[in-house]
Amino acid sequence: MNNLETSESAAPSSSDASLTLHRTDLRGRTLSLAELKSAVPRTAHSTVTTAEGIVQGIIADVRGRGHAALADLALKFDGVSQEHPRVPLTAISQALENLDPTVRAALEESIARATAFATAQKPANMDYPIADGAVVSQHWLPVSRVGMYVPGGLAPLASSVIMNAVPAIAAGVGSVALASPPQKENGGLPDQTILAAAALLGLEEVYAMGGAQAIAAFAYGVPAGTGANAGGEAIEPVDVVTGPGNIFVATAKRLVKGVVGIDSEAGATEIAVLADVTANPIFVAADLISQAEHDPNASSVLVTDSLELADAVERELVRQVALTRHRERVETALAGPQSGIVLVDGIDQGIAVCNAYAAEHLEVVTANAEAVAARITNAGAIFVGDYSPVSLGDYCAGSNHVLPTSGTAAFSSGLNVTTFLRAVQVINYNKDALAKVAGHVITLSKAEGLPAHGDAVAVRFP
Repeated sequence: MNNLETSESAAPSSSDASLTLHRTDLRGRTLSLAELKSAVPRTAHSTVTTAEGIVQGIIADVRGRGHAALADLALKFDGVSQEHPRVPLTAISQALENLDPTVRAALEESIARATAFATAQKPANMDYPIADGAVVSQHWLPVSRVGMYVPGGLAPLASSVIMNAVPAIAAGVGSVALASPPQKENGGLPDQTILAAAALLGLEEVYAMGGAQAIAAFAYGVPAGTGANAGGEAIEPVDVVTGPGNIFVATAKRLVKGVVGIDSEAGATEIAVLADVTANPIFVAADLISQAEHDPNASSVLVTDSLELADAVERELVRQVALTRHRERVETALAGPQSGIVLVDGIDQGIAVCNAYAAEHLEVVTANAEAVAARITNAGAIFVGDYSPVSLGDYCAGSNHVLPTSGTAAFSSGLNVTTFLRAVQVINYNKDALAKVAGHVITLSKAEGLPAHGDAVAVRFP
């Protein structure tokens, strides 16, 4: 579940009489991988260049002026007058005290399941005796400090606090900081449910910072304030920045990558549903809507070999969209070029399309769904059968909802414990073990024109 934290779209409604998704008919066609990637619906990236220039300016401003820049940007983008962004501990604890008990129970269940799965993910250290007297080991070590970003725009994602913090904590990260945009209607603090989730997880370092400026502050750090911003305590730089956000957040993460590690450049959320005639069109339509309500740029794609199902889903979308709370937002997302129906000859071609699309979320609702799902190679997360909807993964499956978007699932993973771990190799040879390979080291060093490498071994055997 990713989010583009943008303002509500003012696009006109399209469902007064019908809601028709774009259709791409691949039946009767044999396409290469490149042709399949070109054929599937995608979000346009026309705003990236513009965003990059703006974000570069914000990063430079934060690096140059520190807390003064953060205060100016909070006023400019959030309408909040701010002396320093640190959220008082009393505000965090008060948010938990005021939390609706049913919401608290849901968050606690989500935390419990996510913690159980994250703990099980942690890889074991390995010591391998490669020869007598020679041991090569791989030890997993956590990064020292993590900065998490949680959006607060169209949907303040309290669940993302859990999804970011739980695997970091399970990995053994000692310092976890959270940033979420200040809200004018909340006295300049982040969303109250986000603060309550932070309290449940024991997070005490929380900042009311939004957008690219939050990413810049985490990546480069901010020294203690001076002058008018003397109350602003230092923000220490982090090793890894994680979390979803809008185009400016994603661009900022890309620009600081290398200075810090990042989980991914998460964009607008996307769902693909691979379905055949056995699928329930009511369920399919509901699941497409569930992701479309995130953002007008969200992608909802149905891949099916059944024209009957495609028509039934469209009819069901008309009925359900008319009843949903965020109707205009959903209509805009479903009508956009990033959404649509892809018609295929059969499940084999449907699998090929899904692997080319590499969806953030992929639902498989076909006959023999488990066997079909096992043939999917590219997806951020795969949801199998009628009773594993994407919204389950967004909140309470135990899996993580911070997932790769825009086709990047073909080469990257969703947020998990290893995001916060480094595999460190340890080499431990004794004299006899080194002696057995000394000649090979010397030979290879000479072959590469680096004789001092060989000399460093030879000197140990005068």
